[in-house]
Amino acid sequence: MNYLFALFFFLCASTYAQTTISGTVTDPKGIPIEGANVYLDGTYDGASSTVDGTFSFTTSETGDQVLIVTFLSFETYSFFGPVSSMKELPIKLKEDINSLDTVVISAGSFEASDNSKISVLKPLDVVTTASALGDFVGALQTLPGTTTVAEDGRLFVRGGDAGETQIFIDGIRVFTPYTPTTNNIPTRGRYSPFLFDGITFSTGGYSAEYGEALSSVLLLNTVDEPDQNKTDISIMSVGGGLGMTRKWEKSSLSLSTSYINLAPYIEVFPDRNDWSKPFEALSGEAVYRYRTTDGLFKLYTAFDTSNFELTQEDINLEDGLDFKLKNSNLYVNTSYTGVLSDTWSIQTGGSYTFAKTDVGVMTNDIDNTENSAHFKLKVKKRFSSRFKLSMGAEQFITDFNEDFSGVFNTQTIGDSYGYDSAISALFTEGDVIFSKKLALKAGLRGSYTNLTDQFTISPRVSLAYKTGKKSQLSLAYGDFYQNPTNDFLKFSQELEAQKTQHYILNYQYNSNGRIFRAEAYRKSYDNLVTFDTDFAGVDSVFENGGDGYAQGLDLFWRDNTSIKNMDYWVSYSFLDSERQYLNFPEQARPSFANTHNFSGVVKYFITDWKSQVGLSYQYASGRTHTNPNVPGFLQEETKSFNSLSLNWAYLLSQQKILYVSVNNVLGFNNVNGFQYSNTPNGNGTFDRRALTPAADQFFFVGFFWTISDDNNSNQLDNL
Repeated sequence: MNYLFALFFFLCASTYAQTTISGTVTDPKGIPIEGANVYLDGTYDGASSTVDGTFSFTTSETGDQVLIVTFLSFETYSFFGPVSSMKELPIKLKEDINSLDTVVISAGSFEASDNSKISVLKPLDVVTTASALGDFVGALQTLPGTTTVAEDGRLFVRGGDAGETQIFIDGIRVFTPYTPTTNNIPTRGRYSPFLFDGITFSTGGYSAEYGEALSSVLLLNTVDEPDQNKTDISIMSVGGGLGMTRKWEKSSLSLSTSYINLAPYIEVFPDRNDWSKPFEALSGEAVYRYRTTDGLFKLYTAFDTSNFELTQEDINLEDGLDFKLKNSNLYVNTSYTGVLSDTWSIQTGGSYTFAKTDVGVMTNDIDNTENSAHFKLKVKKRFSSRFKLSMGAEQFITDFNEDFSGVFNTQTIGDSYGYDSAISALFTEGDVIFSKKLALKAGLRGSYTNLTDQFTISPRVSLAYKTGKKSQLSLAYGDFYQNPTNDFLKFSQELEAQKTQHYILNYQYNSNGRIFRAEAYRKSYDNLVTFDTDFAGVDSVFENGGDGYAQGLDLFWRDNTSIKNMDYWVSYSFLDSERQYLNFPEQARPSFANTHNFSGVVKYFITDWKSQVGLSYQYASGRTHTNPNVPGFLQEETKSFNSLSLNWAYLLSQQKILYVSVNNVLGFNNVNGFQYSNTPNGNGTFDRRALTPAADQFFFVGFFWTISDDNNSNQLDNL
């Protein structure tokens, strides 16, 4: 009887100690959630919510406990407190902002990365575009927001000249990203596309992390981890190349070198220039990577040297204009990204550039040397999955010197000029994700320039709202400052930073391999550099007296699913831009600003032929020029620009490719502008000649062979 009494007493006590936990689970809109998993952490006590969102269960646990609520596509909810207080709890779950359909800040930016949630381009696209000839800049010129300036080759973005776009590798500035050239011969980017696996091309409204750019930034990220050992061999109609990658347990090394000589090509296909020495270049690149316990260290270096000599037609010189150039360029970039703790991360690095260019124009010699450096430190704090804060500091240093010597009236004259500058900057930026539908990025950048003792403040903000499961709207505003380029600072060190303000409205739709983007923008310019002579020089009076605007609409559509084995995209840009700068007597549309630009790119894989064929078409409306025979300034336009390019990649075997491309296959006779005589003829008219490309077409043939561990890799993604 004593045992029975004890058992009865224990059961009664246990029943008396049971506590009922209850509540209701809803989504952010208050709609009940059925099937949510509710339990006390570390126990088997729990239940699932019913159709009306309610739950109820009993527990014998006492004291402070943790109640957990989970449901697919929502963040895990936890409540800490006494069990006795867990009655009729109103539990509102938050959307999981890490899911793939979460809103993404996209105003002004084009992603080209296999890891991006929304990529309008992939790394493969950058180098398989028919008109690009393996240059990532050429591929980006098929995107909206860029204008066609065929004789230059650099990026002109939304009414800005080429100097308003800055390029960064692994977050560190590149001071001399293009090979130097001469008038009417387009330049190319210095760096090999196959070393990069991610590209972000921002046409405006970019992060407070990046400064010294009025219009655009191009962010290139080197490959973090190669997948295998391989060797790449290239034999081309213009030269050859060799690349090698070796991978170890914690480190890897990629090396590449190339040699270009246009002499054999020009011998077969002469152009309009009289070459004394056709273009010749030797370049090499290396990337070393080492993975630490908590981060990744990279050392990237690139060196190239180029030279050429030619005589170009000139309407004012009977024997033409003699020009020669020799350039050497070294770029070293180190970077480290790592984790400091569960919530802190770090990104730091620096770059050094040495560039030496010797130019000869008729009897004049111009030799310049630039030493530049960039140092950067950035840390990021993750307070939660919904709020992150980054902050950093950076320093830009430039030492530029130029020597000039020439003959004037049989007398030799000479001069030297240059400058030393240091720009210090601090920046901070916060990312706030309110829900899967609403996100905010807001930042502030402060910059100080020692040359002018000037301090500038740049607020920037972007807001994105998801209008549907596959679409979203974005807004962006920002102030952007950039110090004048070497062309002006070498003559005057009193010039202040130039300024733009960006206003952007973006709509984006992304569904099953189809992307549509529409973006309207307005840019206001202030403090642009002006001078009072025909050309910038020692005798010029420089001021920050210029201003202007650029506004327009960019459209982009890409589809790689509707037609089997076909991928295509089309882009259109409308640009309305006027400015008064340089020696402009009045505000006018500059000659590099086309009103209408259209690009179409098609890629088609023919399985039976083991081939990928592609075409690229570019159209640009006429560009302004000044005709001295009629009143006005920049009052006339050239005819429109048209070019259709084709390429064909044929797999001889899995690792051997034959590649052929033809630019401007239809031979459009494009005109980049006009040169007028300095004096009128006997009829009082200024004669002119059309500035046409050195060659209407360019033919390229290459053989590419890869030797890899898996016997399967090839260079198709590099062509």
